[in-house]
Amino acid sequence: MYFCKKITAMIIERTKDEVIIRLPGDIDIDELQDMKDWLEYTEVTRKSKARPKDVDKLVKEIKKERWEKRKKQLLK
Repeated sequence: MYFCKKITAMIIERTKDEVIIRLPGDIDIDELQDMKDWLEYTEVTRKSKARPKDVDKLVKEIKKERWEKRKKQLLK
């Protein structure tokens, strides 16, 4: 993923139990969602022996199956 928006008022803080990231209130929520998805992906796959290519293939298969199950409902 590629993020091109420069954020000048970002603050990153590490506490004993967590990392806190503060962003300006006007940040694009869709860009923020993409960043969250990427962070979750890296956390889930961090200790995995699966290659990113294999994970991406699995995700594509799951999305295709989900679409096949739901398309009749969604295309009404």
